[in-house]
Amino acid sequence: MLRRQLLLGAASLATGVVAGLAPSAPALAQQQTVKVGFIAAMTGPQASSGRQMLQGIRLYQALNGDTVAGKKIEVIVRDDTGVADQTRRIAQELIVNEKVAFISGFSLTPLALAVAPVITQSKTPAIIMTAGTSIITAQSPYFARVSFTLPQQTMPMAEWAAKNGVKTAVTLVTDYGPGLDSEKAFAEKFTELGGKVLAQLRAPLANPEFAPFLQRAADAKPDAIFLFVPGTQAGPLMRQVVDRGLTKSGVKIIGPGDITEDEQLVSMDDSVLGVLTSHFYSAAHGSDANKRFVAEFRKANNNQRPNFFAVGGWDGMHAIYEALRKTNGETDGDKIMGALRGLEWDSPRGRMSIDPQTRDVVQDVYIRRVERRDGELYNIEFDVVRQVKDPYRK
Repeated sequence: MLRRQLLLGAASLATGVVAGLAPSAPALAQQQTVKVGFIAAMTGPQASSGRQMLQGIRLYQALNGDTVAGKKIEVIVRDDTGVADQTRRIAQELIVNEKVAFISGFSLTPLALAVAPVITQSKTPAIIMTAGTSIITAQSPYFARVSFTLPQQTMPMAEWAAKNGVKTAVTLVTDYGPGLDSEKAFAEKFTELGGKVLAQLRAPLANPEFAPFLQRAADAKPDAIFLFVPGTQAGPLMRQVVDRGLTKSGVKIIGPGDITEDEQLVSMDDSVLGVLTSHFYSAAHGSDANKRFVAEFRKANNNQRPNFFAVGGWDGMHAIYEALRKTNGETDGDKIMGALRGLEWDSPRGRMSIDPQTRDVVQDVYIRRVERRDGELYNIEFDVVRQVKDPYRK
């Protein structure tokens, strides 16, 4: 009897020790899951950007699976409504409470900048899928960008204009970081090549009324009007451009591709035919990879056309998957950032990479013209500048 009690006691003690040391089933599951926090404007004026980014993310996982390097990838979606204080609070909550390994998204520059101190302190990699101000990646060593920068997209347009008969221009941009970047980059390159900027106009980001600025631009009688607004404001801007007869006045309408982004372009009419832009993505890009991307996106989203926000979400998830493959599933922030530096791949937009020094995107920039194809308006590429870096981030 005593021997049996001793054996049972030993067995119970051993079971207790093992149970104390071994992770419980939920803990084990937690170790095998990598959480990706996605923060974007899902409601409010910038909601379409957040929605398209998330659709790109979902499509990537649908076609490539939700497991990489033995880890299940779980995307946690949070709506910051486009307010920077919300973005910062959500980032803190995701890092502290949800234990995310990555932060991603960012519909606007101020939203990305708001999380810089948070990700630096916690060493959490943050993948910028949209925001385009040049300085963002300099604000934390844990930022990496797969979207674009405005100087990167703008200088090729300035070069094209100066070499194709445009002698004078007026710029009209949204008065916040990307707009100021775009204004500066265009003016610097255009004047360097012999052009003259007659006026630099700035419209507010919130509730803009473009008509008075467009009238001032027209009154200056330039050869071209250079425009930049966030892609979600492209429709209202271009309607007012058309209403004032500017597309038929002989003045060239030019700018980075935000002003004719694909989702907004489908609701425009033939008055915008001939508008010239420089950008990294068009749904009409002719590669096999993009044809498949567009077809699968339309199939998954009620025949909706993808835009550059969607391809930013797709490429952001690709960067996360490839970084995890390189680290064999380890999520240490410094190891992940090391894996992201110099990463190269073929995107629906074309060949792209993350610069190993700046952690910023390097990609082709296309010169496009709005044309009608297959009954719809598209940005049709007719020239390209290969593998452009941000000119202000060397």
